[in-house]
Amino acid sequence: MKMILKKVHLYLYQGSVALFYFLLWPFLYYYSRKPERYKNMNAVRRVWGLLSSGTVGITYRYHFEEPIDWNRTYIIAPNHTSNLDITAMSLLVKSNFCFMGKQELVDGLVTGIFFRSVDIPVNRESKIGSFKAFKQAMERLEKGTSVVIFPEATIPDHYPPQLHQFKNGPFRMAIEHKIPVIPVTSPNTWKILWDDGKKFGSKPGVCDIFVHKPIETAHLTIDDADTLRDEVFDIINTKLNKP
Repeated sequence: MKMILKKVHLYLYQGSVALFYFLLWPFLYYYSRKPERYKNMNAVRRVWGLLSSGTVGITYRYHFEEPIDWNRTYIIAPNHTSNLDITAMSLLVKSNFCFMGKQELVDGLVTGIFFRSVDIPVNRESKIGSFKAFKQAMERLEKGTSVVIFPEATIPDHYPPQLHQFKNGPFRMAIEHKIPVIPVTSPNTWKILWDDGKKFGSKPGVCDIFVHKPIETAHLTIDDADTLRDEVFDIINTKLNKP
């Protein structure tokens, strides 16, 4: 019975996502037409995420190690266990931002409009494709747009999820452009909806999001990329394993 209820809740959540996407689509389409409108597109994305989650009893509670100055540009590096992480990051970042994500999202019914405009798709099977994507991200950073990158590059296949090894790209980019990195830990989003929810469904609940203090990179060199990667990994992993 419990699993049936969780499957029903998933259908309600998916219906809520679809409903509010349909209602907000004219605004998303308009704002997606020109880069100077992307900031407004992100504002609509926040409204969409808040409404689609809240309608089915999913909310987000943020815990800040220290206040974040959103007038600065950041690379935000969260762990990734749930599709809810996308909404959580959309609601977290108060400045203009974009996601980097897998190339397949360009063809997604819902994600396509974002990854053909404000967000940056990465073809990880192609070195040239990956290079172009990171070059595009660097250009966004130079213009003051924060970038959200899940350094695991995927949602873990095993359940319950464990933190995967981090990719180097986000940390090299942070050092090259002297951009601070914000580690973000989401310890329980997977308990509410793991991955896309198809296997275990979903349920109402509060997603706790721990926002760690920014790590400055102005004093680092490219040789420190591995050290920075490991530092962010350890911060998130320690929080995940804390009772």
